[in-house]
Amino acid sequence: MRCPKDKEESLVDVVLSGGLTAHHCPACDGNWVESDIYAAWRSQQEERLPVPLPEDADMGYTPAPQDARAGLCPNCKGFLARSRIGLNPAFYVERCSRCGGVWLDQGEWEVLQQLGWDGAIDHLFTEDWQSEMREQEYAERERRATIEKLGEDLAQQIFDLTEKLAHHPNGDFGVAYLMRRFME
Repeated sequence: MRCPKDKEESLVDVVLSGGLTAHHCPACDGNWVESDIYAAWRSQQEERLPVPLPEDADMGYTPAPQDARAGLCPNCKGFLARSRIGLNPAFYVERCSRCGGVWLDQGEWEVLQQLGWDGAIDHLFTEDWQSEMREQEYAERERRATIEKLGEDLAQQIFDLTEKLAHHPNGDFGVAYLMRRFME
């Protein structure tokens, strides 16, 4: 079985932290987890639902250089679909569209464990998750554009005021006031 990211490398058997059996690439430090092995491992784990991403989550993780590289399944040569994990910086978990095996680049399994998502990889490929990641990405682009257009200081004041109005019982009055002032 060959590495989906470094096609010259053969994968070797390994046991990941938490006791999950996988196939490891010694060159790129990625791990291939077969769907039936993952399902059996997961059935032995305590049932947990994935928790929402922490606000401005920075796990001290740097995505592997191979994270941006597309890959084919080492089992059936199916396309590896990507699911974005919106941390700071973001990374992608990949799953075979045919056999359901999962490719985890260097360090991704450990981050999933820290977040408590190691038992919820299937959830990362649902439409709900994908939609949440798109919304998060849009909000981040909007935030960066606001900083670019208004400058960091004024943008931060806008962000702070937005937060205050969102949590104030009459915050909608404040928003309406601002809108009226700009419509004049």
